[in-house]
Amino acid sequence: MKDALGTPQSLLVLGGTSDIALATARRLIARRTRTVWLAGRPSPDLEKAAAHLRGLGADTHTITFDALDPGSHEMTLGKIFAEGDVDMVLLAFGMLGGQARDERDPMAAVRVAQTNYTGAVSAGLVCARALQAQGHGSLVVLSSVAAERARRSDFIYGSAKAGLDTFTQGLGDALHGTGVHVMVVRPGFVRTRMTDGHPETRLGTTPEAVATAIELGLRRRSETVWVPGAMRLVMSALRHVPRGLFRRLPL
Repeated sequence: MKDALGTPQSLLVLGGTSDIALATARRLIARRTRTVWLAGRPSPDLEKAAAHLRGLGADTHTITFDALDPGSHEMTLGKIFAEGDVDMVLLAFGMLGGQARDERDPMAAVRVAQTNYTGAVSAGLVCARALQAQGHGSLVVLSSVAAERARRSDFIYGSAKAGLDTFTQGLGDALHGTGVHVMVVRPGFVRTRMTDGHPETRLGTTPEAVATAIELGLRRRSETVWVPGAMRLVMSALRHVPRGLFRRLPL
C-alpha cells in the first residue's frame, strides 16, 4: 500500500532499462519503495539496472517482457500480481524510431506503432484489470508532448503516442471510482540514451526532472503531468496555430 504521501511500497516497471523509469525508481526507493519488478527483454543492461537498484536497498526482480508479444502479456504480468499487490505500474517502454528511415520502410514504421501503441494497450489493460481486482494502485503511462500535434519531423512516433495518450485518458475515466489512479505523463525532449544524437529543444529536460514530476503527481493524484510544466502552455498555443503556419515552424 502507499503511504500518506502517495509513495508506493511496490513498483512494476514495464520497460526496465528506461532512463526515465530508473530515475523514477531511484527517487521512489529513496522515499519508501522496497520492492521493484523490472520487466523487459533479457539483456546485460536489465541485469545491471536490477543490481543497481538492489544496491540502493530495494528487493529487485527481473522478468522477461516483450511489448511486441501481446499474446504473452497476460501470463507474464499475471505472475507478478500473483506474488502480491503492486502499488504502482510505470509503463515506460517506447521506441523513437527514425522518421526519414521509417517513411521509406513501412515495416519499420509499423514496429514503432506496435511498440508505442499496440503493446502499450495490451499491457495497460492487463495491468489495469489486475489493479482493479486488488482495489488500489496507480498506473503511470509515459506519453509525450509529441502526442499533442503531428509534426513533420516525428509524425510516425507522435501518432503512436497520440493513440496511447487518448487510450490512457479513456482508461482513467473507465477506472474512475475503482480505487485505481491513472496518470498520463507528457515530457518534452528528455536527454536519454534514446534521444542521444537528436537536436535538443529549448525546453529540454532530464530523466531526474521527469521522476520528480511523477512523484509529485502521485502525491497530488494528478491525471496529467507536463514536464517541464511550461510545456502545457507551449502546446496549448501550438494546438491553435493555423496549419499553414505550423508547417513552417522550426519544430
